Amino acid sequence: MTEGKSCGVCVVAKVLAGIGALNWGLVGLAQIDLVAQVLGPTSGAARVVYIIIGIAGLLTLLSFAKVCPCARGGCCGGKGS
Repeated sequence: MTEGKSCGVCVVAKVLAGIGALNWGLVGLAQIDLVAQVLGPTSGAARVVYIIIGIAGLLTLLSFAKVCPCARGGCCGGKGS
């Protein structure tokens, strides 16, 4: 990919991390957990969504630290190696 553009994995990770951040903002402001409301608070599906969003957050943090493989390869704003 060209420099300055994000790969698909990074885009999805950033979107999911944003959704997770919005969900936590709603929990903090209004005690509303949208994931739990939509999927059920103790459902397996809700747990999977929380895990996926957690992984997306971790990937987003790693991309900021230039540890993400695609950040080293030139996408996501990385300079390449």
